[in-house]
Amino acid sequence: MTARSAVARLDAAMEAVNRAVVAVCMVAVVAAGAVLTWSVVARYFLKIPTDWQDETAAFLLVGATFLSAAFVQARRGHVAIEVLAPLLSPRLDRARRGLVDLISLLFCAFFAWKSWTLFHEAWTEGQTSNSTFGPPLWIPYSLMALGMTLLSLQLAVGLARALTHQPTASTSETAPQE
Repeated sequence: MTARSAVARLDAAMEAVNRAVVAVCMVAVVAAGAVLTWSVVARYFLKIPTDWQDETAAFLLVGATFLSAAFVQARRGHVAIEVLAPLLSPRLDRARRGLVDLISLLFCAFFAWKSWTLFHEAWTEGQTSNSTFGPPLWIPYSLMALGMTLLSLQLAVGLARALTHQPTASTSETAPQE
């Protein structure tokens, strides 16, 4: 198997994972909206106290945010400042994007590692939040860790794709040829 075909397979696998994860994230965002809506109805109209809705919605939104980051990265949809892009030659701009992706990969890999250590501590020590609801903290830490791991993998696949000069699986965009 050539390097190009290995990268293409990894890219296709990440695309499949990203599509599945983003579907779950969409459900999580809708669920967070439903939880918060229920909270308002329960407290103000039904006079039922709630102590779980804010953290539940926050956990759902944290999960959706972190888990969908790889999907967004695959489409290069994160906020970027592209003031240099029009000033640089296509080759220099590719190098600039590669350097930014490499730095992002290093940061995200470190973030993922630290998130996995937080998850492990929360799991083994039985850490919970300080609220009256008191959900286990391994839940948001695991979502952060998994999301940053997926983002790191997506960045690594993107770098490998750029190094082998091949198009992405998720878009019709092609890498400029030298």
